[in-house]
Formats: sequence, structure tokens, C-alpha cells
Amino acid sequence: MLRNVVRLFVFALFIALAGVALVFSENPEESFFSKSLHHTGEGMRYWYEEQGGFMDITNIPYEKLDCRNCHVKTCDACHTQKIGETCLFSVNKAYDMDTCLSCHSREGLTFRMGREKEKLDVHVEKGMVCANCHKGEDVHGSGKSHHSMRDIGAVKVACTTCHTVSMEVSAHEVHEGKLDCSACHVDNTTACMNCHFDTFLETGSRAGTFFPMQNWTLLINYNGKVTAGTAMSLVYKDKKFILYTPYFTHAVKAKAKSCTECHANAAMKLIEEGKSVPMMAFKDGKVVNWEGVAPVVPEKLEWVYLNKVGDKWIPIENDEAEKIQFVGHGTPLTKEQLETLATPYEE
Repeated sequence: MLRNVVRLFVFALFIALAGVALVFSENPEESFFSKSLHHTGEGMRYWYEEQGGFMDITNIPYEKLDCRNCHVKTCDACHTQKIGETCLFSVNKAYDMDTCLSCHSREGLTFRMGREKEKLDVHVEKGMVCANCHKGEDVHGSGKSHHSMRDIGAVKVACTTCHTVSMEVSAHEVHEGKLDCSACHVDNTTACMNCHFDTFLETGSRAGTFFPMQNWTLLINYNGKVTAGTAMSLVYKDKKFILYTPYFTHAVKAKAKSCTECHANAAMKLIEEGKSVPMMAFKDGKVVNWEGVAPVVPEKLEWVYLNKVGDKWIPIENDEAEKIQFVGHGTPLTKEQLETLATPYEE
């Protein structure tokens, strides 16, 4: 009996060593991680260069921008922990929020603004970190190339990975198959608006070249459902550009939005009257943001575009229409969906 156990142990050890040898003999460029979005940084390049991206306005190739440096070359970036003069592989380092937020600055901005407004994401408030949800393939890739994190299957984790959708909740029953959880449970959208590319290229810094916003939530179609979305506007040599995309802002609240926050709300009333929703206005030298939920219908959403002259922002005075881009498989709300949103619902 003991001899058989020893034989099994030796055989298992041989297999393990052979496996290790195989891993270390692989060409790193052919590993599954090399196709991951963390390694390639493909998301930024794709929206900038393709599908009518911002490069159509700037004529500056992506490879000449510093954005191309935003990718993870090796495991060291997330797993190296230095103790004295010694560097060690660490799983704990990957569970440190600062490791993620050093690159994912928009999420860091979301958490900072959430704390200031006492609307911090419910998961972060309870002490959870990024790696509690985003594990394995979400971080390391699966060996399959993706254009962005919005590609279907690029991000595996979902609300239903942990939460069960109860049909005893009337809103779940009414919206089943039509709305993604984020449409009701994401409190607001974090967005970076009016990114002034001229100033950025001139100074080499993004500081002071855009307006961070977190007062509204956009609703957009994605993967067969209405989901939370965001927008990003840019300016280059008086040329105006805006993109719309599905976006899961990590500003989740346990209690969902009320019916009236979406149905027949202030934005929908303006649209019904044939008016535009002033998503970003400029009054008395200050930017004024829309507050509340608004549907992604580009011709009904109004954004101001500004040039930076010294330390002051001045509206661009030309009648040239903004160039619009949809990325991440997002599409505008349909006429039928707008009619539903315009219909009042009682609590």
C-alpha cells in the first residue's frame, strides 16, 4: 500500500515538474495573457482609430500618443511586492485597490467623488476591492482577442454572478429581459467631458484639460437590453466630437431608482416638447451639468464645447455639428423605447 502511494506521489511530482517546464519553455508572446486587454491596451486604440474615431479629426496616429503606453507588459505590474531589497510574487498586491486604481483612474475618481457626496459604491463601502469580483479571465484574458471590454464575453463577471434576481420584486418582473441591472442600480455616471486635445498636446498633461462629471446617468442599448452608459466629448482645433458607449460606473446603490427617476422625468418632458436636454451648459463662466437620467438620443442631447484660452474656458463659436461616435456595441434608444419612457408610472 505504502509503495503504491509513493509511486503515485512520484508520478504526480513528475507531471507537475513537466507542467512547470512546459510553462517556462513557452514563448511569452504566445501566452494567453498577451491577447488580454490589459496587455494590448486595444480598447483605447480601437475607439480612437476605428469606427469613425477621433483620429478622423486629429489625423494623428495612435502610435504617436502616450495612450499607447497604457498597458501591462508583464505580471510584475500587479504582482510584484518589494520587501527590503527583495522582490517577491504576491497575490495580495493584486488585491490592493491602489494597484488597480494606479491605472484605472476613472474608477478612482468615481470613488473619490462618491465619498464627497456620500454616495459611495455599496460594494466599496462594505470593504470590497476590485479583485473580489474581477478575477481570472477578466484580468488575465482567455486567449481570445477583444477590441474593448464592451465586447460580448470580454468581461465575465456580472451582477448575477453573486446576486439572485427575485421575481417577487415588481420592477424585476416588469423589466425582465429588457433592462440590465445597471440601468436601475447604478446611481450616476462618471464622465470626462470636453477633453481639450490642443491643450493636452501642448502641455503633455491632462490636468485641467477636461471637466469630470457625476450628476447624470445615460441609458443606452447594449446586448439586447437597456443599460447604463456614458459619454466623452473632445475638442481639437475647434472641431467637436462626442462618443457614447455602455459603461458600468462603479457607483452602485442597493436601492434601485424609482419609476419617476426614469419615466416621464424632466429629460423626457423636454424631449416630448420637442426641446433638447442641456446635458452640459455654460452659464456665467461656469459649466452647469444636467442632473438625473437621460436617454441616449444624440439629436436630443445638447453639450457645450469649450476652448481653453489661458486659464479661462470660452464656448466655441461655430455652427459646425459635432461628430458622433458609438462604440462598445452601444446603440441609441428606439422610438418605441422613448414612448415607454415618456409614459408616467406610479410608484
